[in-house]
Amino acid sequence: MARKVVNRKDLRAEAEAAEAREKADEALAPKKKKAAAKKKTTRSKAAAEVRLKAFWGVFNQSLKRVALYDYSQKKEAQKKADELTAKGKSPHFVQPVKEVIKE
Repeated sequence: MARKVVNRKDLRAEAEAAEAREKADEALAPKKKKAAAKKKTTRSKAAAEVRLKAFWGVFNQSLKRVALYDYSQKKEAQKKADELTAKGKSPHFVQPVKEVIKE
């Protein structure tokens, strides 16, 4: 296939002619007022207030919760941990746990 030889000067002349036509069209067309660009207002969501309640959790050696007691019942939780430790092979311990209150 034969390639068409394009001269740079010809391409430049075409581009300048196209720009001149665009400017002429803009001059003849009625001018429109540009609307002021609205500024987007972004609001960050207010963080939902999360309420927590404290409990005592009895956990085994692999950190699985075995039992859950109210915060005022620490003695009962410790008794349960001692009972499970004596009964089984692995030691159990008591640790505070905070859980979300659903309303």
